[in-house]
Amino acid sequence: MPQHNLSEKISPDKSIFIALLILIIWLPMPLASNRPWAWAIMAIWILILSFIWLKHFYYGRVKFTPVFYHAKYVLILWSLWLIYIIFQIIPLPYSWVQWISPKVASLQFFIPHTITLSIEPYATSISLLHSICYILLFMLVLLLVNRRKRLRWLAYSLLLSGLFQAIYGSMMTLSNLEYGFFHQKIYGLGVATGTFINRNHFAGYLEICLAIGIGLLISQLSHTSNTTWKQHIKSLLSWLMSNKMQLRLSLVIMVIALVLTHSRMGNTAFFASLLIAGIIGLILSRHAPRSIIILFVSIIIIDIIIVGTWFGVEKVVNRIETTRMITETRDDVDIYSLNYLQDYLWTGSGLGSFYSTFPTYQGHDIKGFYDHAHNDYLEFAVETGIIGLLILIAIMILALKNALIAQYRRHDSLCRGMAFSATMAMIAIIIHSSVDFNLQIPANAATFMIILALAWIANFLPTVPAHKKRSKHKVK
Repeated sequence: MPQHNLSEKISPDKSIFIALLILIIWLPMPLASNRPWAWAIMAIWILILSFIWLKHFYYGRVKFTPVFYHAKYVLILWSLWLIYIIFQIIPLPYSWVQWISPKVASLQFFIPHTITLSIEPYATSISLLHSICYILLFMLVLLLVNRRKRLRWLAYSLLLSGLFQAIYGSMMTLSNLEYGFFHQKIYGLGVATGTFINRNHFAGYLEICLAIGIGLLISQLSHTSNTTWKQHIKSLLSWLMSNKMQLRLSLVIMVIALVLTHSRMGNTAFFASLLIAGIIGLILSRHAPRSIIILFVSIIIIDIIIVGTWFGVEKVVNRIETTRMITETRDDVDIYSLNYLQDYLWTGSGLGSFYSTFPTYQGHDIKGFYDHAHNDYLEFAVETGIIGLLILIAIMILALKNALIAQYRRHDSLCRGMAFSATMAMIAIIIHSSVDFNLQIPANAATFMIILALAWIANFLPTVPAHKKRSKHKVK
């Protein structure tokens, strides 16, 4: 084959895509990238990949994908989000701030001419850089996952990352070695945390990876029905010998790790999202095969009864049952955060400013320092106000809409499976975020941005018709 023909078949952005997959696996490893040095690695990594893609675009080697064009409305919303955060940190006339946010003005009355809407401009600037990196990652996924093969590689990378974390976390707990990321654990002893610090955030990450794995399994299920016992046995044997069995075992291992976290809302969010997304998927699927129903039932029954019996699901249940309002301080934090919200209702106190603002509202009955609210909705609300929260809600609604439409209209099995994954992962994080701050953890937030992008990819990724595939095989 001539050398120029070979070079034409090699995508100029292939190396960028491979680097993106490595980044996906790397993100949770260094303490969920929740340290300044680990976050800096993530940010530099994303910025370099974005710069290289732009360089290829400048020389005409790559172009915007159809999925990217279809995502124009959400890209506009993300742009509004960045503009809004910039608006929080630019100096404004004191009279303007006094009209927009009287509470902020009252705290900075000693500054004569200009002040910012954010009471912590430095923290908000850092959070702005976070937002830029997350949005760039979102765009990179839309631009690089431009064919079915890459979509599958993206899904398997997330699955592999979750599987590694599950195996590592389970081994550390069951063997009593209790090591995290190259250090002996101080917190979370006796429960699975993987390379995370907090078991709840580890559970949140597993929820996303489990959703991806279930979507992959759905995409590989047979849509043919067996009518005789011989056909049933033959199908069962072929399933046991296929890659589907390995995929199913991977899901079991991740469920074991999820149970070993003893995270109440993590386990609740997973099984609730599976049930809700499963019902929605069956309703939207006009010809749901029996195998999908069997899969959902097996996950719920086998994973809860068999896996849970051996690995301690009763401890999770006991934690839920013994939880009392007296011992659960997170509810008190939410109550005091509502007072905080009243003072910064429309524009917030500045993205990233919760840690410095909440202590002024914290009651004497709450001990310790809270750098985050144990509720993502409240934290975004108090930091960015109703305006910022509405932008994020609009983005979430658009993503869910695309994932649901893809489940209804797409005929491609992989796209339908990934649409289910996106739906389930979003529902899981929506539930979990009511009592935790997964979206403040870089690894989880970045992975969730990939899930959001997956909704548009599942809905709009072009697929090659069967007759074109046959014609390509004929041409040599």
